Amino acid sequence: MKNQTLFFKNKPRIVSGMSIVGKKEGDGPLGKYFDHISDDPKFGEKTFEKGECKMFLKAITGAVDKAKLNNEDLDLLLAGDLLNQLISSSYVARTLSVPYLGLYSACSTMTEALTIGANFINDGHFKLVACATGSHFATAERQYRYPLEYGCQRPPYSQWTVTAAGCTLLSLKGEGPAITHATIGKVVDFGINDLNNMGAAMATAAADTIYSVFNDTNYDERDFDAIFTGDLGRLGAEILRDLCREKGLELGQKYSDCGEMMYKREQNCYCGGSGAGASASVLNSFILGKMQAGEYKKVLLLATGALMSPTSSYQGETIPSISHGIIL
Repeated sequence: MKNQTLFFKNKPRIVSGMSIVGKKEGDGPLGKYFDHISDDPKFGEKTFEKGECKMFLKAITGAVDKAKLNNEDLDLLLAGDLLNQLISSSYVARTLSVPYLGLYSACSTMTEALTIGANFINDGHFKLVACATGSHFATAERQYRYPLEYGCQRPPYSQWTVTAAGCTLLSLKGEGPAITHATIGKVVDFGINDLNNMGAAMATAAADTIYSVFNDTNYDERDFDAIFTGDLGRLGAEILRDLCREKGLELGQKYSDCGEMMYKREQNCYCGGSGAGASASVLNSFILGKMQAGEYKKVLLLATGALMSPTSSYQGETIPSISHGIIL
């Protein structure tokens, strides 16, 4: 390890990836890349929360099926979501009955899970690890803002929580892309206290982690075919570009944000998508597809998370944020 970055000597491989999304996400620009699109926001269940659990479970079992394995082959499940007490992840772990570590890093949970999973695999502690995260528009709105029935008007800089889940299987065996480095982010605070303005709150965390990646690895933006952030949205992505320019880094056309990519402008999702399922679903569909096709050789993914709670927001607290990065 150098400063904040882990160097994986054995280069854990992504042996399978699965992405599940809702109809709104399926109607967006990335629709053709997702493995499964559900027209039913409750996924056949009676509540949105139960539907989120079903979506989450389908992502994990789908990734296992893709790898031609069984659920019993999993040595460990690393999973997280946005709901209090990680109920989606924990209830899915109850169903699967495999060793489980519940993780919370808000919308940066996917790269946190991949960092921990790759470290376990690299050091030989486990042979097959599943890393999964998800989010649901209706459940997140109910918890963090207002129930859908309230019909709250949104400011133009807000984002739309994606209904999506993604699962990545890691192993030392396989032909998939390798995770070569993982950079553990620091908590930073831009002084934003508006819970609708998460893109601005998280942009400084993404910038801080990008600087750490380049400093620790001696890479720069020219070494990557593509650089992705998790869910800064249009406003946050522009702030990140400005912050990087101040440090002499020009991200250019190589940089994209998973949340900004998720929806078309005419879908009226304001500044784009957010949620733990954003980077998870884009990684396990679009990014892996491009790497498997040989279009991308080296990718930097920086999922971003706003570490707020409903209580802290209502009390006027600012929003601390974090970003963890992995190099594929």
